[in-house]
Amino acid sequence: MRMMNNLNARIAENLARLRGRIADAAVRSGRAADDVRLVGVTKYVGEAEVRALVEAGCSDLGESRPQQLWQKAEAVGDLPIRWHMIGHLQRNKVRRTLPLVEMIHSADSPRLVATIDQVAGETARRLPILLEVNISGESAKGGFDPAAVEPFLEQAAGCRNVEVRGLMCMAALASGRGAAGRDFAELRRLRDRLRANCPEGVVMDELSMGMSGDFETAIAEGATIVRVGSALYEGVI
Repeated sequence: MRMMNNLNARIAENLARLRGRIADAAVRSGRAADDVRLVGVTKYVGEAEVRALVEAGCSDLGESRPQQLWQKAEAVGDLPIRWHMIGHLQRNKVRRTLPLVEMIHSADSPRLVATIDQVAGETARRLPILLEVNISGESAKGGFDPAAVEPFLEQAAGCRNVEVRGLMCMAALASGRGAAGRDFAELRRLRDRLRANCPEGVVMDELSMGMSGDFETAIAEGATIVRVGSALYEGVI
C-alpha cells in the first residue's frame, strides 16, 4: 500500500510540474494555458501508472501501438479515459481500435484514412483525425509528404465518417531543439497555408507536436496538443 501511495504521489507531482511548464510555455507564446492539451503517453508503463495518472487528473492518454491500447483500455475500462492513437495504425487493426479512441493522430496515408472512414461508418460515428506529416523528410518515418497534404484535402472532405481536425508530426530523430523548432515551425506554416483555403468539412485547428524533450519548443511554435510520456514518470520507471 505504501508503494502504491508513493507511486500516486510521485506521478501527481510530476503531472503538476509538467502542467506548470506547459502553462508557462503557452503564456510565453501569447496564449492561455488551456489552449494546449496534454496527452499523457502510456507506452512504457502498466496499469498501476495509468490509474495513478488518471487519479491525478490526466484523462487524455495516448498509445503508439494498437495492441497495447487494446490491452490497457480493457484493463482500466472502469476509468473515464479519452484514448488517443498516436502511433502507426495498420489498416487491419482499425476495426478493433476505433471503438476505443477519442482521436487518431497518426492518419498517415490516403488508404488508412479511407479504411477509417469505412469502419467508422459501420457504427454511424464521425471520428476526429489528424493527418501525420513527415515534415523532416526522413525515410524511417511514415506520414504524408508535405506537398501531398493539400491535394488530399478534397478527398478527405468527401469522407462522411472522419473529420480532419489538423496535423501531427514528430521532429527529426537526431535533432536538437533548434532543428526541432524548425520542423515544428514548418508544420505550423503548412497548417496556416491550408487553413486559409480548407474545403468544407475540413478543419485545421489542431497541431499535435512535441514530446518530453521538446514540448516547450513545440508550444512556442503553435502546438495545441503535446504528447508527453517520460516526464510524467520521473522517479517511477
